[in-house]
Amino acid sequence: MILVCYDGSADAQAATDRAGELMPGQAATVLTIWEPFVGVVAHMGLGMEVWPDGIDPQHMDELAERAARDRAEQGVERASDAGLNPQPRTHARGATIVETILSEADDVGADVIVLGTRGLTGLKSLLLGSVSHAVLQHADRPVMVVPSPEVAAKRADHRR
Repeated sequence: MILVCYDGSADAQAATDRAGELMPGQAATVLTIWEPFVGVVAHMGLGMEVWPDGIDPQHMDELAERAARDRAEQGVERASDAGLNPQPRTHARGATIVETILSEADDVGADVIVLGTRGLTGLKSLLLGSVSHAVLQHADRPVMVVPSPEVAAKRADHRR
């Protein structure tokens, strides 16, 4: 079983395509993680004192979850086109995205975790952190990290 982490980005698309190239016909779970509304507000540094009137957190979560399901279905379509035997899965973000990915890998019995990388370097990488790096550091199973075509091309040009 392959766990493909899919957020719709070019990096995730490249990772999905590469997984299909390297492991055709394999069963795959395409995971999209969504952020509960309260978590979004917390990340913005806003408190309950500035909570907008008329905002229903449960409704906002339903919308976020629905969007994640749609994105996971798009990932399933891409994974199928790439040669995998996929099924969709969504999950609300836990304490961290990394912990959520690792927990979901356990839940589905993943043999390998596949994800893209944004290819951030230097200060951006230090400030924003790196999900792919953290998954590599904490996973108890193989992890395949795939750069987007743009990042791969830049790196290839740099080596020349």
